[in-house]
This record gives sequence, C-alpha cells and structure tokens, in this order.
Amino acid sequence: MVDEDVSRRTVAVYVKTGKLTARALAYALGAAARKIRKAHRAGQAPQGKQSARKLLRQAGDTSGMDLPGDPRQFDRVARRWGVDYAIRPVEKGKYLLLFKAKQADAITGCFAEYSRRVLNRGKDRRLPIREQLKRAADRAQQQPHRKERRREREKEVAAEDR
Repeated sequence: MVDEDVSRRTVAVYVKTGKLTARALAYALGAAARKIRKAHRAGQAPQGKQSARKLLRQAGDTSGMDLPGDPRQFDRVARRWGVDYAIRPVEKGKYLLLFKAKQADAITGCFAEYSRRVLNRGKDRRLPIREQLKRAADRAQQQPHRKERRREREKEVAAEDR
C-alpha cells in the first residue's frame, strides 16, 4: 500500500522560458529537486552537531557533561557514532557537552573512544620537524666522511700487504 501511494505521487513543474533547451530544463529540475529536499529536511529533526538551542527544542530530555580537551577531536569521533550533540564554551579551554538523554549509551561509547584517543595522543606524538632535522644533523656529523673512510681502508690494505 505504501509503495502504491509513493509511486502515484506526481510533481508538476512550470517553466517559463523563451526557448526550452536541455540546459534550461536541467536547471528547472535541479531547482525543483532542491526545493523538495529543503522541504523534506524541514520536517526532520537535525542530526549530529547542532546548536544548543536546536538540541533543546527537540522532544525529549537532554543531559550534559564537561568536555576536556579539543572539541574538534570529539567532533570526529561523534560523527562516527552518529550522536546528536551540542558543544557550548563555558570558559577558556573548557566546554560543556549537551546530548539527548535517549542517546546516553551511544555517548558513553563515543566518550570512551574520545578519551582513549586523548590519552594515547601523547604517546603517538611525533617529534617536531626541526627536532628531527637537528638529530639527523648530529648523527651525520658523528659519522666519518667517505673520503676519510677510503683513506682508512687504503691504509689498512697497505698495512696488510707489508
């Protein structure tokens, strides 16, 4: 029954133009599709990261917790978990994470992955490029030059021949 209802719906598009070309028809159909998508999105609740106002307007309770660290790192993890949340700055370097109470289990898993990433971040940190260059230069200075190695080899060969 649902399939029949969907398949019977029609859309009327009125195009006023001097000459109907393929480009004009494609533009008109694209505009109609954008308008349909916009109307469809208006009826849906926003998902993912959103403003605190939008999150509080949605039906259901909301919960909050402190978010230590970088909110951008949390954004990456939260997108993978598909949770609805909002981040509000409380003071410099501190943020409040608001989320739907229904999604508490998903937020718990998301926050566990986020905290694991934050704790492992210090271990995975690579040395700055300047420090790497400085260490490489020190190692290069400690190694003897090729000419000096050849001379040493020649001296060794000459000593063995005697």
